Amino acid sequence: MSRRVSGPTTAFRPGRFRAAGAALVGAAAVVALTGCSLGYQENTCGSGEYPVLTVNGTGSACVTDGEKPPAGYTRYPEGKVPQQVDDKWDVYWRTHTLDKDGNIIDAPAA
Repeated sequence: MSRRVSGPTTAFRPGRFRAAGAALVGAAAVVALTGCSLGYQENTCGSGEYPVLTVNGTGSACVTDGEKPPAGYTRYPEGKVPQQVDDKWDVYWRTHTLDKDGNIIDAPAA
């Protein structure tokens, strides 16, 4: 009496691998084509806060809406308030500040 050896009960199905491969290729293409358009931008302050600037310095802080800035800090001039990290005004205020009279001056050397 001879014995027959049969293969596994689940057969190899190359169609499954082609579908998975196509999905991976499609996902890679989406990532490559979108580039940095899905970039994240961090807000300068959280919801319910506003940014303030150190007088005669480049430091900053966030103050709860409705509260006055702490001693040594002042509000940014209207229209020149940074909203997000690395936006136009965030970069500007790294090299500029306000003096005690509210005049824009070059920031002191670090």
